[in-house]
Amino acid sequence: MKTLDSLTSYQVLQHRRLKDIQSDGALLEHKRSGARIILLSNDDENKVFTIGFRTPPVDNTGLTHILEHAVLCGSRKFPAKDSFVELAKGSLNTFLNAMTFADKTIYPVASRNDQDFQNLMDVYMDAVLHPNIHHQEEIFLQEGWNYNLEAVDAELKYNGVVYNEMKGAFSAPERVVYRSVLNTLFPDTIYSYESGGHPDDIPNLQYQELLAYHSKYYHPSNSYIYLYGNMDMEGKLKWLDEAYLAHYDRADAASDIALQAPFHQRAEAVRTYPIGSGESEENRSYLTYNAVIGTSLDPELTIAFQILHYALLGSQGAPLRQSILDQGIAKEVYGTYQSRVYQPFFSIVAKGSNQRDRDQFVDTITNVLNDLVSNGIDRDSLLAGISLYEFQYREADFGRYPKGLSYALQALGSWLYDDNAPFVHLENHHIFNRLRENMDKRYFEGLIERYLIRNTHASIVSVVPESGLSIKKEQKLRARLQTYRDQLNPDELQQLVDRTKALKAYQNEPSTKEQSATIPLLSREDLDPKSPKLGLELDRLDDTTILYHPLFTNGIGYLRLCFDLSNVPQELLAYAGVLEGVIGSVDTERFSYHQLANRINIHTGGIHTSIDAYGSTKQVNGYKAVFEFQAKVLYSQLSSAFELIQEMILSSKFDDTKRLYELIAQLKSSEQRKLISSGHLAARERALSYHSAVYSFRDRVGGISHYRLLEHLESHFDEEKEGLIHRLKELAGCIFRPENLLVSYTAEQEGIARVKPLAAAFKGKLFHHPVQRDTVIFTPEFRNEGFKTSSEVQYAAQTGNFIDKGYQYSGSLRVLKMILSYDYLWNQIRVKGGAYGCMTGFQRDGNSYMVSYRDPNLARTYEVYAQIPDYLRSFKASDQEMTRYIIGAIRELEPANSPAAASANALASYLSEFDDDDLQRERDEVLNTTAEDVAGLAPLVESVLELGSKCTVGNEDSVEAQRQLFHQVLPLFEK
Repeated sequence: MKTLDSLTSYQVLQHRRLKDIQSDGALLEHKRSGARIILLSNDDENKVFTIGFRTPPVDNTGLTHILEHAVLCGSRKFPAKDSFVELAKGSLNTFLNAMTFADKTIYPVASRNDQDFQNLMDVYMDAVLHPNIHHQEEIFLQEGWNYNLEAVDAELKYNGVVYNEMKGAFSAPERVVYRSVLNTLFPDTIYSYESGGHPDDIPNLQYQELLAYHSKYYHPSNSYIYLYGNMDMEGKLKWLDEAYLAHYDRADAASDIALQAPFHQRAEAVRTYPIGSGESEENRSYLTYNAVIGTSLDPELTIAFQILHYALLGSQGAPLRQSILDQGIAKEVYGTYQSRVYQPFFSIVAKGSNQRDRDQFVDTITNVLNDLVSNGIDRDSLLAGISLYEFQYREADFGRYPKGLSYALQALGSWLYDDNAPFVHLENHHIFNRLRENMDKRYFEGLIERYLIRNTHASIVSVVPESGLSIKKEQKLRARLQTYRDQLNPDELQQLVDRTKALKAYQNEPSTKEQSATIPLLSREDLDPKSPKLGLELDRLDDTTILYHPLFTNGIGYLRLCFDLSNVPQELLAYAGVLEGVIGSVDTERFSYHQLANRINIHTGGIHTSIDAYGSTKQVNGYKAVFEFQAKVLYSQLSSAFELIQEMILSSKFDDTKRLYELIAQLKSSEQRKLISSGHLAARERALSYHSAVYSFRDRVGGISHYRLLEHLESHFDEEKEGLIHRLKELAGCIFRPENLLVSYTAEQEGIARVKPLAAAFKGKLFHHPVQRDTVIFTPEFRNEGFKTSSEVQYAAQTGNFIDKGYQYSGSLRVLKMILSYDYLWNQIRVKGGAYGCMTGFQRDGNSYMVSYRDPNLARTYEVYAQIPDYLRSFKASDQEMTRYIIGAIRELEPANSPAAASANALASYLSEFDDDDLQRERDEVLNTTAEDVAGLAPLVESVLELGSKCTVGNEDSVEAQRQLFHQVLPLFEK
């Protein structure tokens, strides 16, 4: 980074080299406005900008969350009604979102294209500083909450995007647990409030309160601006000054965050959460033990407690976790270390418990912790934890988050609480060496004694189930609305009807062409006509394929050993998902499962298993299903990865019935949590399984059918255990065979040379004995189910397959996805319907879907789907509008992948029989799509919808009331 001395509008407070993240860091202050700025200059082409504000909540109305939504609905310079959506449609961004946290709200964008990045910065700066919310109350009503009254004699309801989002959020018991923990640990600070908003309190928020909060807190003096990547930092700062910051004088937002005073004695609380009216309350409680751990300004303490989390709870067989399981207190035990608040806290959670076991839960924790302090923590567990987190810090793979955004969040972990400490969590590599040195000096035992045993700033929280609570809450809500309605005279009722109509009129009125044209847009000439190459190199090891993916990986190899499942006997296939969940978590010939976990994390960056199926793009209803072992490993440790996977495959002991029952119970609990939190995925995958072989497979090994099997195995374990052990052993012998093996390895050229000899040795030791072979044939069953849950919202999916109807896949379908997702479905389901989200997809194998997310509606949503063909038949768009959709579609074809994600994408393309020529043809079709092409897709969409394949996961009353939509209505959870 060049000298910043020429920037007369700024004061440079710090300027230093940050070796750990290979960046030049600078901390600046804008002299006139007081805006705080961090620069991280490096050679990363994926540039990141964020502007954030310290936003302390003042109650549970979700004010900060609603404001986050509202400011992205048009601004002074960019008055289009939904500037966020316009950007999402027509930008090459690699990240575009906004996030509300417990104490801050941030607006991050990322792009590799210089002009696109500048455009994103401009729109976001204007959005947060000059939003249309001050002139359009309808934005507040739409995004926050409103009274919905269709007619004077109709039922009065609440609606609003954030209102429905949080109804969905609080339908998950884990959200109730987390909120209850914060309430007990921080009763006197901002963390006692729900920044996202509680559904019971959101309707108490008034429009003028929102405006006043924006005026006070969304000011440059209260801002945190961050720039990361390879760019002209001086030019960006001059632009920020001239376009925005120079127009503001300093102001005092008084947003400092206070510390909670420590407790003299541990707090205790009992809370409730809803389960379905037919579900048992037995073994459904959550018991938690929680303790506050210093402040987030101490990076060594933060890392040390991440390592302690692994050693105490995180790994299979960790002592605290295992002791609670051994006592029969819970079906699943896990922990969290929450460090993104001013005062981090450590939680121990027993799921699948009973309130009557609360004292035993606390006593078990106390006894285990005291024993660890007296006798010491297992050294290998600490080494494994240190190695695991050091690997993660060095790899800097943050999944869908760009690296630069994750660094921004790390910086805010200290910067938000101390203006002079922005780099505290960005220079941590030296801490790992210090922790290794202190490991044998009782350092970690001392932390346990100080923060987990003697610490009175702690709480014990029980969250217990109440059958039918969601129905009671719904009845209470209706009574509340009826009471309000009864207070209104006829004129006031008519005013509500008129206001409902006015909001709909606002929502139905599109932005003018002039307003939409203000959103900056790249030209088609800015798009590279050449598709990025997969970069795969194929090699052979006798009859085994080896896929090499040469890529810069900073010395880390990404190994995938894939075993074909196509010839597994049909009667065994359902148990493949159980095998995947068990293998690696049971004893082997050489190691206990606890030792195995430690060996894996000492020698690798993790070994994980998964089962997936990839739909063929060349064969109708064809697919490739594989059982995968995935390992991240330094080049020098590649042989260790092969050896450890070999140990898991060849010598796992499945006949320890105590351990096997624990794992079945944990798997059931984990799958149940996923079905609740991701109801949209559950509904989509189940609906696709009604007609698709690939999704029938996925349902059987990892969907609702898989969950049903786990339910049965847990409740009938004594009768099933011998048969289960036999099936797991037989499955391992059928799957882990040399003829089923495919090897995929991503690394730089220097890391590739060792793969083939290691693979050869590995292959030679796999199972070779004769086994029964079978061709699995799926006959999908068209069921159309409505699954009832305690959720207060719905997830409504409809699916089909256009290739089955004689149509072909085209890149134009990617453009259609953008149009439906960000225009038609967005407007109908989110803007007008109040759902939090909606999504659609047209896959290369023909499988297609529409699904809503946290949706207050049900029948209406299916009506919206049914009207898509009519919408398309009358579809018209200008060249500029089509360019916007095409840019958005191209963006999805070239995501900014980490090496791990690039490896997974290349393998998926290979297994789907989709190559570089196909990718180029698809890109050409996207670039050449016209409005007439889109209109011409109406019959294809009609062919998807005419199958009538529907599945809903949602509120039991709502699903029951729309029973006629389904062939079968049943509870999602039977026990």
